[in-house]
Amino acid sequence: MEQKRAYINRLWACTNIIDGLYYQCARTLGLKDNTLSLFYALADGQPHSQKQICEEYLIPKTTLNTIVREAMEKGLLSLAREEHSREKMIFLTEEGRAYARSVLKPLFAAEDAAMERTLEEFSPEFIAALEDFSQKLQQEFAHCQLTPPPAADKM
Repeated sequence: MEQKRAYINRLWACTNIIDGLYYQCARTLGLKDNTLSLFYALADGQPHSQKQICEEYLIPKTTLNTIVREAMEKGLLSLAREEHSREKMIFLTEEGRAYARSVLKPLFAAEDAAMERTLEEFSPEFIAALEDFSQKLQQEFAHCQLTPPPAADKM
């Protein structure tokens, strides 16, 4: 039990460092972290639904709507309703693709270098294991009974 807790503590620390690094990158680039997440999601060149981005990047729907509206006003994004669906798909405009490339280029270079160095030491299976753990954790959180502490104990 203690060993599992130690592993989880290490994983918690690593994920917080990674989240913090992306937050710092966003701030350095003059972006909100969720704005960076949106452009990161769209950088694959494929249209994505608002629902998909909200679920994959844990962005609240109202926050994403605000970010999308702001980016549309700047001419970086467009929306289109998918055929036979109520869901709107988000597309990068040509200007948006150029903007995303310029913003993400140094970030992707750092990620690529870190991944290359990591893969020299570890198998790509570490990614599959992390994906598996995150899916199982999501399932467990869906079943656990989280309750807020009494008001006096809130921080």
